[in-house]
Amino acid sequence: MLRNSFYRTFQRFSVVSPTRQPVLSNLKGGLPSFRTYASGGAAAAVKKVQPAAEPVKVPDDLALETHTDIQTAAKEQADQRQAATETTPLVSPTPSETTALNHAYQENTGFGTRPIYLDMQATTPTDPRVLDTMLKFFTGLYGNPHSNTHAYGWETNKSIEEARKYVADMINADPKEIIFTSGATESNNMVIKGVSRFYKKTKKHIITTRTEHKCVLEAARSMINEGFEVTFLGVDKHGLVDLKELEAAIRPDTCVVSIMSVNNEIGVVQPIKKIGQICKKHKVYFHTDAAQAYGKIKMDVNDMNIDLMSISSHKIYGPKGIGALYVRRRPRVRLEPLFSGGGQERGLRSGTLAPPMVAGFGEAARLMKKEFDNDQAHIKRLSNKLVKGLLAIDHTSLNGSPDHRYPGCINVSFAYVEGESLLMALRDIALSSGSACTSASLEPSYVLHALGKDDALAHSSIRFGIGRFSTEEEVDYVIKAISERVKFLRELSPLWEMVQEGIDLDSIEWSGH
Repeated sequence: MLRNSFYRTFQRFSVVSPTRQPVLSNLKGGLPSFRTYASGGAAAAVKKVQPAAEPVKVPDDLALETHTDIQTAAKEQADQRQAATETTPLVSPTPSETTALNHAYQENTGFGTRPIYLDMQATTPTDPRVLDTMLKFFTGLYGNPHSNTHAYGWETNKSIEEARKYVADMINADPKEIIFTSGATESNNMVIKGVSRFYKKTKKHIITTRTEHKCVLEAARSMINEGFEVTFLGVDKHGLVDLKELEAAIRPDTCVVSIMSVNNEIGVVQPIKKIGQICKKHKVYFHTDAAQAYGKIKMDVNDMNIDLMSISSHKIYGPKGIGALYVRRRPRVRLEPLFSGGGQERGLRSGTLAPPMVAGFGEAARLMKKEFDNDQAHIKRLSNKLVKGLLAIDHTSLNGSPDHRYPGCINVSFAYVEGESLLMALRDIALSSGSACTSASLEPSYVLHALGKDDALAHSSIRFGIGRFSTEEEVDYVIKAISERVKFLRELSPLWEMVQEGIDLDSIEWSGH
């Protein structure tokens, strides 16, 4: 029984190591089945060998090949899936979906088929070139980058410093001003809490806006419990900050102004350079959450007078779990660290860095700078097509400024349709009705409320994200699917029927239950 169990366990593995030869040679009766691998191309060919009567002996020179070319592997995998769908399609197209996407990976993963991905503000797919850079740090280059007494530490530390330079170059910063963190949430907390606590004896005032990311708003609210005053600035109907209101809100005891560069829900780009000039004039530190802006719009920390900047890796086709905080050195910005420990990262963020994540982050930043113009042209072209197609539907509106916005983030309200209902009807497209941190709540978006949108329009809003790997075929499919399903859902709505009959819904007095 034990022997049969060993056979079954052995058969589950695809890789056979020559080092197992003594064990295999001692087995009596041979193995029930055995896989051998022959090299000859990008992928290994699998050949079934009949059960042997004699004990199996694995040759010492057995060659095993693995895929190191991720792009080639992905193409082969796509070709195999394409061939499979031509014979036995995994997804049966409905009458309204006769143009089923063959280029999308329609793979059954236990969570349904893979939909078209248009949620780039939540996260971006990891670029295969980034993955290639990371892989070597999981095997050979496994040294602790803070071990400075041997080559294992030196080689990983060198790679980390190269990545630090790539991250800094994107915003025209000095590499020494880049502090690696676990992501933009930690970076934002380091600024709001760290700067405030360091200057708490003389400065007890923080300024931010009502449309910031949740982590900034919650961090600012937590400082109220520590005796700080927080001013939450409003925005206009386009989502832009009133610069005169900002300047009027600055006080002698204001320690930091925190305003995000690109909004994560509506894509509005704030006038960062003008805000930086105002803060410099009043000698107040200026922090911007650039998680959605880094690498996507041109940013220069010196030209824009930015003192602190939060950056996220997984928004630029890099790995999750790694980010950075830019902290100006001249004039020096002081902040109290959140973590106590070995004093890594200029003493601001203790803890051992993860070389695979940092190297992947650095490569993602390098690629963002290298391919900036191409990415911008591609995203803008697809964005214009998508916006034009969506706004051609009756009673739709674009949320946020039509002029000051990042093209890759599109937020549209579909009147007389519940956003959640539309998302349920669009199971073949990965979208969201707000930011990923609040999408689990059924409450309408606080960002759209700040723009003056009512609950009905806020509830009927959908966010579309376009990125480097989005295709024109996907955009065509989305426009067609949205148009058909919005029409279908409206036909089920009594409100839509009343609107079609010319009844003004605002004139109706609804009775309570």
